[in-house]
Amino acid sequence: MLRWLVAFLILANLLMFAVVQGMFGPLPAAGAREPHHLQQQVHPEVLNARPLHPEDAADQPQVGGLAPAANVQERPLSQ
Repeated sequence: MLRWLVAFLILANLLMFAVVQGMFGPLPAAGAREPHHLQQQVHPEVLNARPLHPEDAADQPQVGGLAPAANVQERPLSQ
């Protein structure tokens, strides 16, 4: 039983090696299949960043700040 498993694993490794080396053709991710995505990319030089006003930033999380206190109510367990 173990010999068949080892033989199967060796054959699977040889098959994957052949696939990676390109014996069955190029991999699907090897080329640009959808070149129209390149034209749809956002150009960073066109983007404008503007600061948020305090009234607009009320629901925005603050990175690096303290976590808000959890709204948890505790009571003893009933037995």
